[in-house]
Amino acid sequence: MAKPTDEWFGQAFGKAWKDKAEEIGRFNLAIFGKTGVGKSTLVNAIFGAEIAQTGIGEPVTRAEHLYLHQSGTLGVLDTRGLEVGKDNDALLSELRDYLHGMRRKPLADQIHVAWYCVRAGDRRFEATEADFVRALADLGLPVILVLTQVQRGAGGRVHPDAEALAASIAALDLPIQDGLIHYTMALADDFTGQTAYGLQEVLDATFRGAPDGVAHAITAAQRIDFDRKRERAEVAVKAATTAATAAGASPIPFSDAAILVPLQIGMMASIAVTYGISVERSTAASIAATAAATTAGRSVVTNMIKFVPGAGTAVAAPISATVAGTFTYAMGQAWIRVCERLARGELGLVGGALDGDTVHRIFMEEFKTSASRRKISS
Repeated sequence: MAKPTDEWFGQAFGKAWKDKAEEIGRFNLAIFGKTGVGKSTLVNAIFGAEIAQTGIGEPVTRAEHLYLHQSGTLGVLDTRGLEVGKDNDALLSELRDYLHGMRRKPLADQIHVAWYCVRAGDRRFEATEADFVRALADLGLPVILVLTQVQRGAGGRVHPDAEALAASIAALDLPIQDGLIHYTMALADDFTGQTAYGLQEVLDATFRGAPDGVAHAITAAQRIDFDRKRERAEVAVKAATTAATAAGASPIPFSDAAILVPLQIGMMASIAVTYGISVERSTAASIAATAAATTAGRSVVTNMIKFVPGAGTAVAAPISATVAGTFTYAMGQAWIRVCERLARGELGLVGGALDGDTVHRIFMEEFKTSASRRKISS
């Protein structure tokens, strides 16, 4: 049975998570290419989302064949019922109207980047496809051109047919992002020994093409670049640590957590959203983590105070500032570790629920290590 404090914390964390998700916004990707070229597989490989599956999504306003699928910080716009190359005029007419209607909307509602996918095994890129790519660029969309299902031989060389196809496309001098054509294999194939590759390059190109204002949303949505996630999470930890240190140095006693708790909840929520952890899973994990933090926090405070005999108000203020900053920093680092393990699928379930004991242990280990780095023994 959940304790009242757990219930309160869960509600506070859930609200903070939703607020942070709204603040981060959404990255909207338009994806085009002929039927069967592997568009959904590519999206799912990079973003770890199943929203690109057929049958999921809602038609956009006044558009019969454009569908916008939304999940968290990712939106995917694709087509249904029309074929690129055969129905260009109808598709572009709907897309033009849609983009025009979005221009006055918030950035999170606009389409930011387009991927155009070509299956390498088709060995052809038709003139109508080239026209479609040019039209996308004319509409103001950065276009990333991706060759899908490109096999590689020994030494990592791509199949000669794929090289020839890429060369023929490059000769058209299309208005594509960075002038690059990206070779990809979205899924590994154990039977043939093919490994997945090229996904990071497509993601990097997407970051370069997208507006800066949606970079955090891309970071949160993608599932392959954990360095970017950690870098974003560290920003949240630094901001919260700075604010906590300032709060600890104020006349308010450290035992009064009215200022620190909202800072720490906000930090944890921001990190959870950045790692793409759902509100349900991150709330459950955060309750287990904060139970560990409470135990560790008492030790931090005790060890700090006992080395200052007779500490009065003048001494207690800087002590409180140091303790508050160190506690928040260690809490943030420990939570990053938990979220990364969750995002990588490394924390299993017990009886269908998140293993709280494992979360507690991982959090405590990292908390102690991080607190020690801040020169306080826990």
